[in-house]
Amino acid sequence: MKPRAFQIQPQDSVATLLDDAAEGAIDILGAKPQEIRLLEKIERGHKVALRDIAASEAVIKFGVRIGHATQPIQRGNWVHLHNLASDLDERSGSLDLHSGAPTDTASAYV
Repeated sequence: MKPRAFQIQPQDSVATLLDDAAEGAIDILGAKPQEIRLLEKIERGHKVALRDIAASEAVIKFGVRIGHATQPIQRGNWVHLHNLASDLDERSGSLDLHSGAPTDTASAYV
């Protein structure tokens, strides 16, 4: 069985991975079922671009804008902190890529 991702609304430009997936074909379930090719490994729970997204263009998930692309994103690429900035959280650009932890402050719990 191929890895899967889920697109919530037809206008969403990203889908969320339901399985860990290596580069290659995955099935998109939900609003617009299709098959796309991942251009890189993406872990379960992370987002994949369903179409090319230009730098500064809105990224849509749940039918709403969740942020904007900080660089061009190709269909099949991982969409995360390295290429997406939140429009609501100014600190989104300073979070650790994998854990989401802030990198601009020292933790009191080291």
